[in-house]
Amino acid sequence: MPKNVLVATEKPFAKVAVAGIGEIFREAGYAMTLLESYKDKADYLKAVASADALIVRSDIVDADVLQAAPNLKIVVRAGAGYDNIDLKTAAARGVVAMNTPGQNSNAVAELVFGLMITLARRGFTGKDGTELRGKTIGIHAYGNVGKYVAMIARGFGMEVLAFDPYVPAEKMKAEGVTPVATAEELYSACEYISLHLPKTKETVKSVNAGLLSKLKKGGTVINTARAEVIDEAGLLQVMEARPDVMYGADVAPECAGDFAAKYQGRYCFTAKKMGAQTAEANINAGLAAARQIVNFFEKGDISFKVN
Repeated sequence: MPKNVLVATEKPFAKVAVAGIGEIFREAGYAMTLLESYKDKADYLKAVASADALIVRSDIVDADVLQAAPNLKIVVRAGAGYDNIDLKTAAARGVVAMNTPGQNSNAVAELVFGLMITLARRGFTGKDGTELRGKTIGIHAYGNVGKYVAMIARGFGMEVLAFDPYVPAEKMKAEGVTPVATAEELYSACEYISLHLPKTKETVKSVNAGLLSKLKKGGTVINTARAEVIDEAGLLQVMEARPDVMYGADVAPECAGDFAAKYQGRYCFTAKKMGAQTAEANINAGLAAARQIVNFFEKGDISFKVN
């Protein structure tokens, strides 16, 4: 029996990506089932019942999904973040979980600058804005996206600092980035802060009032990571106390109503999480997920395992 791969995407891949994914599986001799734009979880559970492998985007892979898939051996999240997968249950059931790091990085990094420029130019309302050249940007968590942000920032003529205790200082320096020892030092030294923290127990609400209050005058925070890394109560506290502070994010926080009521001109939120919403990122992540599944079954490759 050929391997059966389910591609379950409530938010579908681009058609060209689906075609490429299908071609990869056809060449490997695998069968592919496509479940797109589904509204009922029951349809998802029914489709996954016969799957040996699963590709998702932001779709939830919880205990119910894993329980419904007795043959499942691997699930790949087409993207960097993987908090939509129940890693503990997957591991307990012998299911390898992977992500596709780096495939969306440039798309997210470009969005960072779209948000930055929108805020710097006061929403293009005709008011005087500011330029990015000569300003300092601090990258909070220097991973794949952070590296692209640094490259683009240098093109704008910005000074680039970064804080990440898991990345060697020598690596940052080699890439033209100045490492700093603490998050507090980063925030106090930069006009712009770009957040790229993953959502973990340690990072949830870690960007709090104490940290945000360190921002330089006119400081702007851009969050294209996860909404949960921001302590929203602390964010509102600083927005109230510091009329100079601005906030941009690619997903509206739960307190978006407070921003609309009190902080017009000082924030910019996209309609939904848009970091990976480019044709190129969509294709790259989907094809990478398909190749990783084939390499897992044919070569035992678990290079991108996250559980």
